[in-house]
Amino acid sequence: MAHANGNIARRAGRLLRTSLFAQVLLALLLGVLVGSLWPEAGSALQPLGDGFVRLIKSMIAPLVFCVVVAGITKAGDLKAFGRIGVKALIWFEVATTVALVIGLLAGNILAPGAGMNVDPATLDKGAVDEQTGGGHLPSTAQFVLESLPDSAVGAFAENSLLQVLVLACLVGAALLHLGQSKVPQILPFIEQAQDVVFTIVGYIMKLAPLAVFGATAHLVGEYGVGAMSTYGKLIAVCYGVALAFLVLLGLALKAVTGLSLWKFVRYTREELLLALGTGSSETVMPRMMQKLRAAGCRDDAVGLVLPTGYSFNLDGASIYLSIGTLFIAQAIGVDLSLGQQVTVVLVLMLTSKGMAGVPGSAFLALSATASALGVIPAAAVALLLGVDRIMDSMRVATNLLGNCVAVFAVSRWEGALDRVTAKRVLNGEEPGSVPTQQDTPATVSKDVTATKDS
Repeated sequence: MAHANGNIARRAGRLLRTSLFAQVLLALLLGVLVGSLWPEAGSALQPLGDGFVRLIKSMIAPLVFCVVVAGITKAGDLKAFGRIGVKALIWFEVATTVALVIGLLAGNILAPGAGMNVDPATLDKGAVDEQTGGGHLPSTAQFVLESLPDSAVGAFAENSLLQVLVLACLVGAALLHLGQSKVPQILPFIEQAQDVVFTIVGYIMKLAPLAVFGATAHLVGEYGVGAMSTYGKLIAVCYGVALAFLVLLGLALKAVTGLSLWKFVRYTREELLLALGTGSSETVMPRMMQKLRAAGCRDDAVGLVLPTGYSFNLDGASIYLSIGTLFIAQAIGVDLSLGQQVTVVLVLMLTSKGMAGVPGSAFLALSATASALGVIPAAAVALLLGVDRIMDSMRVATNLLGNCVAVFAVSRWEGALDRVTAKRVLNGEEPGSVPTQQDTPATVSKDVTATKDS
C-alpha cells in the first residue's frame, strides 16, 4: 500500500515538473483557495499576473513582425498575402455578426434582466467614467488612421499590433521586390531574431503558474461570490450562448477544413487554461502562433490572421455586448423594438472593431450603444460594473478560439493549410514543436527551426 502511494506521489511530482497544464491548473485552484480564505491577501497578488502579462506583451510586437516578414518572403507572393487579408476580414465580419445576432436572440428569449426594476436615477454615472478613465472609442476614420504608423519605433514602443503589421507588410514587400541577390542577409537575420524571441517566450512561460495564481487570487478576493448570486442569470446566459457559438464554430471548422475543434482545444489546453487564468488572450499569442504553424498552417496566414483577429474578431465581446445591452434595457424597464435592436447590431459591429487595447472598452461600447438608441440612460451602464470581470473568462476563451478557427479556415480557403499534418498533430500522432518546461534553450531553438522548415 505504501509502495503504491509512493508511486502515485512520484508520478504526480513528475507531472507537475513536466506539464504546464498541471502547473497552471494547480495554481488556479490555489488562487481560488487563497482568494476565498484571505480576500485582502488575494487582492494584493494582482501584480503577479500583471507582471507576467507585461513580459509577454513585450515580445508580441517583434514576434509578429518577424513571422509576417518571413511569411511574406517565403511565400514569394504579395498578392496571396493580400488575398489572405481580405478573406480574413470577410470571415471576421461574418463571425462577429453571427455572435451579435445570437446574443440578441438569447437576450430576447431568456430575458436575463427582466424583473429587476432598477431606477436609473439611483445609479452612479461617475463609476463608469472611473472604469473607463474618461476615454472613448475611436471613430472608424480614426481607427483606420491610428492603424498606420507615424513612427517605426513608436509602433513597437506602443505595442500597436496593427501598426506593426503594416510595417511588416511593407518590409516583406520590399524584400520581395529587391530579391535575395540584393539583400541576402536580411531574411536569415529576421529568422534568427524570431528564434531568439521564441526562446525568450519559453523562459517567460516558466512564470505562467505564478501569474495564474496571482490573477485568480485577486479576482476571487476582489469580487468573491456575491456577484455570482446577484447576476447569476446574466452570467449563465452569456456563458451558455458562448458555448453554443463555439459549437457553431466547431461545425464551421469541420465543414471548411475537416478538423475537429474539440481536438484543437485538447491540443492547446495549456494555452487556453493560461488565458483563462490570467484573463488575457495576449499572454498566449506567441505559443498559439507556434502551435498553429506546427499544425500545418502556413507562416504568412498565421502571422496575418491571428494578430489581426485580436482587433477585428472579438466574438466573445460581441456576445457579451449584445446580451449586456438587452440586460440593461430589461433591468430598467425599457422595451427595445426590432428597429432599435437592429441599431444595436449595427452600432456594435462598428464599435467592437475599435475595442482592442482601450481601457474599459466594453463600457465605452455599451455607452455608445445607449447614446445611439436614445432610450437608455448612460448611467444604466453601471449595472454591469459588478459582473464585467467575471465575464473575462467567457470573452477570452471565445475570442481566442474564434481567432484560431479563423486561421484554419482562411488558410484552407487560400490553400495555405497542410491538412494531413493538421490531422496528425490534432490526433496526437505528431507532437507540436512547442517548448516545454524541460526544454533547454538549444532544444527550443532547434524545435522552432524544425517547425519553421516543415
